[in-house]
Amino acid sequence: MNHAWSHAAFVSVSVVALAACSPQAKQDTGNVVNAAENSISNAANATGNAIQNAGQALTPTPTAQEFIDKAARSDAFEIAAAKLAKTNAASADVKDFAKMMIDAHTQSTARIKKVAGGLSPALTPDPTLTDSQKGKLDDLGKLKGADFDKKYIEGQVDAHEDALALMKKYAADGEEPALKSAAGDIEPVVQTHLDKAKALKDKQS
Repeated sequence: MNHAWSHAAFVSVSVVALAACSPQAKQDTGNVVNAAENSISNAANATGNAIQNAGQALTPTPTAQEFIDKAARSDAFEIAAAKLAKTNAASADVKDFAKMMIDAHTQSTARIKKVAGGLSPALTPDPTLTDSQKGKLDDLGKLKGADFDKKYIEGQVDAHEDALALMKKYAADGEEPALKSAAGDIEPVVQTHLDKAKALKDKQS
């Protein structure tokens, strides 16, 4: 059994036993409980981060061509989904987010394409969407209003988590220095988009 959870259970029993004590004792007990909960939360977060980092370390680093293709598909999907949001979304916040996606992913597409074209030999990104991406766009196109907003933002969280992992991986371990630099520059932008998407998702809950 996990020792952290065992400790939490012990603290919970102690709370019940001290429930009838003085106000000061209750406050002290509450402080102990809060400290234990914070300790457990921090441990859980650290474990989650360690697992995520380990997973990224085990993920094969894409070749330069694989990287620019994945980046191009990601941008193309984001732009297509955002264009649907311009007409199908109900929330002004969602529409504003979609506009930001079109602008930002158009810029990242141009950046990756320019860098790839300057390599020797030059590389050309393939933005052809996967069947999965096409299916998601088809599903989104059938929705309107609040239903669209919910599905769109949920998809944006997932898509930006994948894009962020791609940028981090190539920025750290990629084979082409110029593309590594581009990935490193794009990474914080994707992180900002992910944070905004998560905030909108929380707002919908």
